[in-house]
Amino acid sequence: MQTTGTPGAAEVACPISPVVDIVFSRWTTPILWTLNEFGRQRFVELERRIATVTPKVLTQRLRQLERDGLITRTYHPEVPPRVEYEISDLGRSLAPLFAHLATWASANLGSVERARHDYDARAPR
Repeated sequence: MQTTGTPGAAEVACPISPVVDIVFSRWTTPILWTLNEFGRQRFVELERRIATVTPKVLTQRLRQLERDGLITRTYHPEVPPRVEYEISDLGRSLAPLFAHLATWASANLGSVERARHDYDARAPR
């Protein structure tokens, strides 16, 4: 599929590629899933729920998700200051997609594992 209009317009091989880049980068999905499932969270709560993410990476991903409009950040000027993150309406609109993927995963990941096992068993060493 090609875009139309100006000469030299970029070719788009797959129209969902930009969505995949936004939503399915390494830590985006666990962050969005957590905020969708558990509601508003402070940074430390997200850090606990997504135990394998580093604070630096979590900060970077939260900033990008806020920039993309998928989460909102609320700063409470208290002592000590408090910051909360929440999935936005735009981010929440991805919930049906995540639900479909969870259903697919439940139904098919066993088959994927078997296929990998079969492939690895016959692959030349």
